[in-house]
Amino acid sequence: MDERERVRRPGGRSARVGAQVHQAVTDLINERGYGNFTVADVAALAGVADSSIYRRWGSLETLLTDVALTRLNAQSPMPDTGSLAGDLRTYAATVAREITGPDGLAVVRLAIALSGNGPQGLQARDGLLAERTRQLQSMLDRARERGERAPDAFGVLDHVLAPMYIRVLFGMELPPGYVDELVDRML
Repeated sequence: MDERERVRRPGGRSARVGAQVHQAVTDLINERGYGNFTVADVAALAGVADSSIYRRWGSLETLLTDVALTRLNAQSPMPDTGSLAGDLRTYAATVAREITGPDGLAVVRLAIALSGNGPQGLQARDGLLAERTRQLQSMLDRARERGERAPDAFGVLDHVLAPMYIRVLFGMELPPGYVDELVDRML
């Protein structure tokens, strides 16, 4: 079988290596912070060769961007509870779980660090913002189709998501009921 006839299987070794490398990056960010490790450190922790990382991602910055975008965009499908309030509460609770989970703060810090690190970092930031806005817009459009009055996507970002991210970045808890209170205030 020649190269052109090979069929790439989803999963398999490539997916496993990708997951190991992504986890190694996240662990290193948690342990050392952004900018305090190399491709060699990632490779050693992931149990792969440096050349595997360079072949797949090309550079540490490209790898870091991939990790940030993958982790921050890995959100479950947009909720459809039948009401805007229910959808927003469910969506906000999912985001809260993501950013307060074991790797949440590291990934948020990575996204912020990348956004201040040249054109590739700005592209990562813009990609994340575009994806979050697209997700929100689909939910808000669905609410309008049901006849509900819905804010714009940036209203949700400003009044629901931003306060959660700020609290997490400053080491503050998201107390029980906090996410619902943000949604209620916005609506």
